[in-house]
Amino acid sequence: MTIELTDRTEMASGSELDDMFEQMHIPPGYKAEIVEGTIYMAPQRATHWETIADIFEQLRTRYPRKRVLSDVRIDFPGHLNGFASDVVALAENATTDDTGRPRYQDIEFVAEVISQSTGKNDYGPKKTAYALAEVPVYMIADPYLGRCRVFTDPQDGDYKLDLTVAYGTPVDLSHTVVGITFSTEEFPRD
Repeated sequence: MTIELTDRTEMASGSELDDMFEQMHIPPGYKAEIVEGTIYMAPQRATHWETIADIFEQLRTRYPRKRVLSDVRIDFPGHLNGFASDVVALAENATTDDTGRPRYQDIEFVAEVISQSTGKNDYGPKKTAYALAEVPVYMIADPYLGRCRVFTDPQDGDYKLDLTVAYGTPVDLSHTVVGITFSTEEFPRD
């Protein structure tokens, strides 16, 4: 489900996004995000959650629990971008903004698990926002295609490196700030 907003100001403040989220009625079992001024709601599926949980558990081998987040709103550069990313890993000295939310500047890793209704955002405007925010590693898990795409080396609003790995093949991020290799053996498929 999507709702397009007609007010297209250049940059929204966190309070504008707060107002938009407060006015939403989010049905149980759905996740809501604002991507480039459009509200997206997607149902949460078991496949989606199992993949998120697997990524979260593997990140916990390197990151303390309080530095790994799931579905926590973080405001990103661009027009009205309030994302609740599936999994985020924060830097050691991460701080919060003036509203108490994590800052995008402190993100070392983001993972998104594709949903059919919102997958185009993960490959499009969210990828652009993560690159503009200079998130060092962005991983997309796609249970429909059975593969992960990993984007690294953000420069000038885009990622310079793009790796595609089939489920069942390890995702080696040992050469990045993340410093681990993900197993995709147990990532479920839709």
